[in-house]
Amino acid sequence: MDLDLRKLRYFVTVAERRHFGRAAEQLYIAQPVLSRQIRAFEQELDCTLFVRTTRSVELTAAGQQLYEEAQGILTTVDSAVRRVHDIDRGVRRLVVAFSTGLHVSEAIRAFAARHPDVETDVVPARWWEREAPLRDGRAQVGYLRRPFDESGLRVIPIGHEPRVACLPATHPLADRAELTLADLHGERMLDVPNRRTTSLEEKFELIASGQGITLIPLSVARSYARPDLVHITVTDAPVAEACLAAVADRREKLLRDFLAIAETTLRQR
Repeated sequence: MDLDLRKLRYFVTVAERRHFGRAAEQLYIAQPVLSRQIRAFEQELDCTLFVRTTRSVELTAAGQQLYEEAQGILTTVDSAVRRVHDIDRGVRRLVVAFSTGLHVSEAIRAFAARHPDVETDVVPARWWEREAPLRDGRAQVGYLRRPFDESGLRVIPIGHEPRVACLPATHPLADRAELTLADLHGERMLDVPNRRTTSLEEKFELIASGQGITLIPLSVARSYARPDLVHITVTDAPVAEACLAAVADRREKLLRDFLAIAETTLRQR
């Protein structure tokens, strides 16, 4: 069967809003129309995507799987359409993905000074996708932290930084100048698989409310400073390694130039 991208986008909106009325408002269509489209989509796929009650809309196991798959499908399609439009308009564009807390602006400024005719964009490389923007075409180059899947990528080490423990300001260890991993033994960590969070903001809110702690790179801590949290260096924690990455078989001159400029600029930082 051919996948209807319009219906897939409708499905994703309902999955994210968990409410047909709110999803219809976001999509600027009538709720009955949206309901019929989702029902038709389920019939085309021959599976149920949502469990509907009078008060809630929840994903089935099949719906959850489709939602996860849809992120990559729609992102790849959107990236391809953008590239087509760029070619049609004669636009030269370089897109850089970056991990939270890593600042690539100096490298972009240095690159733009040498290539003023090139448009440069950035996209976040979130913790759950890491190198995915390079593989699905959203970005040509990434400024990322290890670990990530390096297969098929050219990776250039840039440097490393310490990891710090992020604790609520009321935690018994909050007044320590530094910590070791042994000091954190028995603490509830928010990075375990059964308590993953979808954003750093959510993670820090949970930490501030006393529901656990986490280890984060120092640059992330500096980017999300707040008075109800403290960040303490953990002297024996593995360092966080930063690097530039690009798909190995991409050798365009524009990409090579950016990598050379970024390597020099970022290492100096």
